[in-house]
Amino acid sequence: MDPSLLRERELFKKRALSTPAVEKRPAPSSDSSSSKKKKAKVEQGGSSSSKQNTDHSNGSFNLKALSGGSGYKFGVLAKIVNYMKTRHQRGDTHPLTLEEILDETQHLDIGLKQKQWLMSEALVNNPKIEVVDGKYAFKPKYNLKDKKALLRLLDKHDQRGLGGILLEDIEEGLPNAQKAIKALGDQIIFVNRPDKKKILFYNDKGCQFTVDE
Repeated sequence: MDPSLLRERELFKKRALSTPAVEKRPAPSSDSSSSKKKKAKVEQGGSSSSKQNTDHSNGSFNLKALSGGSGYKFGVLAKIVNYMKTRHQRGDTHPLTLEEILDETQHLDIGLKQKQWLMSEALVNNPKIEVVDGKYAFKPKYNLKDKKALLRLLDKHDQRGLGGILLEDIEEGLPNAQKAIKALGDQIIFVNRPDKKKILFYNDKGCQFTVDE
């Protein structure tokens, strides 16, 4: 072979080795990627829908999904206490039997063990429930019947130097609390705490006097 051709071939090999080669991978087709996305969405949607079916019954949270564990029992207890508080705030302060409570909270179908637990432990030992002649009633921190009872309580706190009372504690124990508080007018004073909770104080007008400069 001609020596010049050999030199040119060697130069070509050197240039080819010194030049990096970039391999292009074939891009995935849009059809395959979209089908994978659709498949993932279907699987995700199917799992979420099945979860909703197990977690919900007739449009409400199905506590029976937790049956057999402590979560179910304490879920029923929390619903009962919240219901008793709500009815007390409406003015329905008379006690109820366990059957009446379960009927109102739609838990008549709970098991015998759960009923026994509610009667012997949960409701008896709950600080917000009191037993009256075998029936159950809500037990607020301050059991107030009307605005006069609220004013007497605030006055007593003021005389003893105990300060004010949290509005949420008054609302818990006084039926139609906002109406009663509004009716008292300037006989009470509102103070906002740094945590934005409101406190009610008795407005002792006997302490309001003019002091000479």
